[in-house]
Amino acid sequence: MTKCMIRGLETHIEIWNDNSEHTLVALHGFTGSTATWHDLAQALPNVRVIAIDLIGHGQTAIPEDIQRFSMEEQLQDLEELFCQLHLEKFTLLGYSMGGRIALSYAIAHPGHIQQLILESASPGLRTAEERKERCERDEVLAQKIMANGLQSFVHAWENIPLFATQHRLPRSVRETIRAERLSQKEEGLAGSLRGIGTGVQPSNWESLAQVEIPVLLITGSLDEKFCKIALEMKALLNTVSHLTVNDAGHAIHVENPAEFATIVEEYLT
Repeated sequence: MTKCMIRGLETHIEIWNDNSEHTLVALHGFTGSTATWHDLAQALPNVRVIAIDLIGHGQTAIPEDIQRFSMEEQLQDLEELFCQLHLEKFTLLGYSMGGRIALSYAIAHPGHIQQLILESASPGLRTAEERKERCERDEVLAQKIMANGLQSFVHAWENIPLFATQHRLPRSVRETIRAERLSQKEEGLAGSLRGIGTGVQPSNWESLAQVEIPVLLITGSLDEKFCKIALEMKALLNTVSHLTVNDAGHAIHVENPAEFATIVEEYLT
């Protein structure tokens, strides 16, 4: 575990398998942390895995200024972090919210990235109307988190339809996910929703055609919404593959970790 001072913000990262040939930088989803990628790193002993607690999450310091939560700020932080770590070329992996951030980074700073892996990710919302409606919903959720506390939020969050398939997981796995969610802080999650939520981030749909690096899209067959988004993205990207993992939902790395690790390893090597 490492703490880096990134543009005035103490940022928490974890690095596994440090002397490996391939480097994979992994970005977690909303309510996640570096712990999201622990099992993947164990399954890929020949890959250096670098995981980052994104703004508002895990052990990264929570900024007081709401402006510091924006996509633009997060991308600048990543660029500074990669410079500090002397990362020349690497594969970037992002899950859900982390996928939106990974795609945005690849568009803004294409030079560092060899290839991009997006798990259950989207380029944002296409229209201003959709974004406005999502911002309003996220603001209501942020207020609820601050008013009712973390436990109330986590209980509601783990029961949304997007995560229905996770109820089939072994109890120990569900408890690990729950512990990761409960390790967050209310003001961090609320700030993340307000600053980098799907509604507030700029849409990347128009920029997909300019992405030159190879992209791998991974979706779970039971996650119909994100399967559809992946097909729409595939039609617009230049060098792209789309793999669907059968009988998995939104979080493939949790629901079928062995197949997810195999897919990532084969794509890297």
